[in-house]
Amino acid sequence: MSNESAIEIWLIDDDDGHALLVEESFQDAGLRNGFMRARDGNEGWRWLQEVEAGRRSRPGLILLDISMPGLDGFEILERVKRSKQLKSVPVIMLTSTDHPREIHRCYELGASAYIVKPVDFERLHEKVRTLGFFLQIIEVAA
Repeated sequence: MSNESAIEIWLIDDDDGHALLVEESFQDAGLRNGFMRARDGNEGWRWLQEVEAGRRSRPGLILLDISMPGLDGFEILERVKRSKQLKSVPVIMLTSTDHPREIHRCYELGASAYIVKPVDFERLHEKVRTLGFFLQIIEVAA
């Protein structure tokens, strides 16, 4: 992704360690996009409401955890996909939950992809780094 087409990536995840690892993994992959992190579902939804109101730029990609205080990832995903201004934003679920019913629910709600966070930080780093490489070669609508 060239700097001209670089999109802003928003991570909505309450885990500080995972958030730092995601950002570092993207940097290791050479991804130089803008990166913002909401610390829980409520903060993430407030930001998204600001986009709807025209007070904040729309993200190019949302990385979304499921289990968080306040609004959970299912609720945020459902609201994003119902929103006229947000529904075209790709949402990648990045979560520890690997239950098939929850994975299916996310796809039914409109998730673009579902990535299970491994418990091991090295494996998580490698998975997110690989996602960073992937994001560099695809076109994501801005």
